[in-house]
Amino acid sequence: MPRFVSRLATATLLLALLVVPAAAQEAPAAPAPARPADVASIDAIIAALYDVISGPAGQKRDWDRFNSLFVPGARLIPTGVASDGAVRHRVMTPADYAATSGPVLEERGFFEREIGRTTERYGNIAHVFSAYDSKNTAADPEPFASGINSIQLLFDGERWWVVSVFWDSERPGNGIPAKYLNAEPGR
Repeated sequence: MPRFVSRLATATLLLALLVVPAAAQEAPAAPAPARPADVASIDAIIAALYDVISGPAGQKRDWDRFNSLFVPGARLIPTGVASDGAVRHRVMTPADYAATSGPVLEERGFFEREIGRTTERYGNIAHVFSAYDSKNTAADPEPFASGINSIQLLFDGERWWVVSVFWDSERPGNGIPAKYLNAEPGR
């Protein structure tokens, strides 16, 4: 009987080893179709990105719309300095962000707006340094946070996609440089 149990355990382990890598290599699910107006230009996709996460306390966010902005495999990466002085970062998928930050945004209210931008584009890629401020209500006199979102975009010939959003917040010794607070010409 022990030999049978040993063979069964080995067969189970081999099956698990074959199944786990296949599941780990599955492509991310395709996002819901985007609103054409949200992805028609760099300006449009940046505006949609801020709009979809913003809203008053108690308002559900449209996470399908949020996901529709991101290329499959996209990442969101907040960074900052911990109380011990160590620089930290966290890598999330759009689904991770919705699951972890979504309840807080919806419970407390959250309004983030762009307060300046610098854009560089080459062919089908663009990099946007988007300065922002964040408030709990649109009427708050002062933001509770501000910083810069470093947003990488891809144009696939038909629409714009967010590839990554990597951000850092203002803090003592890390103010937003004036060159990032000036709106781009034509905006």
